[in-house]
Amino acid sequence: MNRINKLFKEKKKDVLSIYFCAGYPKVDNCAEVIRTLAKNGVDMIEIGVPFSDPMADGVVIQQAATQSLKDGMSLRRLFDQLKGIRDDVDIPLLLMGYLNPIMQYGFDNFCRSCKSTGIDGCIIPDLPFNDYLRVYRQTAGMFDLKMIMLITPETSDERIRLIDAHTDGFIYLVSSAATTGAQQSFDEQKQAYFHRIQSMSLSNPLMIGFGISNMETYRMACENASGAIVGSKFVTLLGEHPSPETAIQKLYGELQLPSPTKRR
Repeated sequence: MNRINKLFKEKKKDVLSIYFCAGYPKVDNCAEVIRTLAKNGVDMIEIGVPFSDPMADGVVIQQAATQSLKDGMSLRRLFDQLKGIRDDVDIPLLLMGYLNPIMQYGFDNFCRSCKSTGIDGCIIPDLPFNDYLRVYRQTAGMFDLKMIMLITPETSDERIRLIDAHTDGFIYLVSSAATTGAQQSFDEQKQAYFHRIQSMSLSNPLMIGFGISNMETYRMACENASGAIVGSKFVTLLGEHPSPETAIQKLYGELQLPSPTKRR
């Protein structure tokens, strides 16, 4: 069973997924960050593939990606760093990146490299859903690579049900139509959006991302979905505290989560 499916089968609520940008703040610390997060009780990890034009990302992740690329990070280098990661990490790992670097690498080669390094899923924000169905789904399925789709407040019920019917793993519920970045709270409009999606009784689990940065936003995400995805806030902490251990401990403090040993 794919590790993503296994996670959501075993844990229905309060799933914590952390995003970080590969190559930031140090170009060769990807494996260290992953191992530290796994050791500290994180349930799932999204590894950002840096790109020069990350249209869905806010300033924090844009700056991290720019530095990472400047320091020499590439998709090939990332896969090299991931070799052997499954020797001691068993939680789901996903790559999150844009279509351009993946197409330059070659989609078949990309899926093959994901399989060989133990990547369980992929999030490609600029991949049109119809193109996924027509061109990419079969190849991804051959390598058991879950292609996770994003929905926003503007996504129609019809499209959401289509995504739910033709994908597997979880659905990434984007908290707003804006780019990534910390938010202090979710207003009534966003809460109504969360409730609308909940009322659809979809077959896939939901994970809420974009804006999770404190106890209030984390709690609200967990109340309205299987869990929360924290990105910009953790990237900021990694920049301020280059030790992944210190960064994740600081994040737990910001979210007011129990100690890692009590999370599982």
